[in-house]
Amino acid sequence: MELRVLRYFLTIAEEENITRAADILHVTQPTLSRQIMQLEDELGAKLFKRGKYRMQLTDDGLFLKRRAEEMLALAESTANAFENKDKDISGEITIGCTETDSMIYLAKKMAEFRTVHPDVSYKIHTANVDGIKEIMEKGLSELGLITEPVDASRFETLHLPVKDRWGALVRRDSVLAEKEVISPEDIIDLPLILPVRSEVRYTLEGWFNKSFQDLNIAARYNLGRNIAVMVEQGLGTGICFNLFSSFENLRFIPFEPILETGSAICWKKNRIFSTAAGRFIDFLKKE
Repeated sequence: MELRVLRYFLTIAEEENITRAADILHVTQPTLSRQIMQLEDELGAKLFKRGKYRMQLTDDGLFLKRRAEEMLALAESTANAFENKDKDISGEITIGCTETDSMIYLAKKMAEFRTVHPDVSYKIHTANVDGIKEIMEKGLSELGLITEPVDASRFETLHLPVKDRWGALVRRDSVLAEKEVISPEDIIDLPLILPVRSEVRYTLEGWFNKSFQDLNIAARYNLGRNIAVMVEQGLGTGICFNLFSSFENLRFIPFEPILETGSAICWKKNRIFSTAAGRFIDFLKKE
C-alpha cells in the first residue's frame, strides 16, 4: 500500500468525484481509476459506492480513510524530523491539549520558547483525555496536556503548577446562583451533567460520598463547550472546571469542600522526539 495511492484515495473521498480529484492531483482519470481499483483488489474490499455524478465511501472506505489520514500524518511528521535534524532548532511540535486552565501556563511557555527559537511552530489538537492518549499512542502527537491521573506505566510525566477547581455550572436564574460555594447536599438530588472520563468518576464519587448509580445523571460530556450549552438549555447542573464563566447566562460556583485536579505534560515512554520537541521538553523541565 503506497502513500501516493493513499493520497489519491483521500482526494477522491474529499471531492466525491473522480474527475475533480484527477484535476487536483494532475493525473488522468483512467490512471486514477486504475489505481483505486488496484487498491480495492489489494485490500479485498469495495471502498466506494459509485454513482453517476458522485462517489461515496463504503463502511470499509470510511475505515480506510481514518487509517490513511493517520498514516500520512505520521509519514509527514517523520519526514519533517529528518529534514530538520541538522538545522538550527525548527519544525513543528505536535501537542494534544484537553480543556484545562493549565493551557494558559503552557501557552505562555510556548510563546517564550518560540521567542528563543522563532523557526519552531506548534500544531494543537484539542480533544478529551482519552482522545489525546490515543493520538500519542499512534505517534500522531508528540506531547499531551492532560488532567490527572496519568498512567505512569505508559507515559512520562511533567506535572504543571496549576490546578483546576471543580464546581457547579448553573444558569443565573437557578436557585443555586446566589450561593458562594456548592456542597454535595445542594445538588445531590438534582439532574447532573457529568464528565465521561472513567478516572474522574472515582474523584467525584468521593466528593459526593455517593455512587454514580445513585445520582440523577441527565447527561455525560467529554468537551466543555457542550456542557455549557446543555446547562444553558436547562438540561441540568454541570459538574466541571471553571472554564465557562464567559457565558452571559451561566455562573460557575466552586465546590466546598474544595476539590481540585492537577494537570501534566506527558509523552509516550521510549518515544524518539524531533529535535524541537526534545528541546521544548528540556525547556519545560528547567522551568
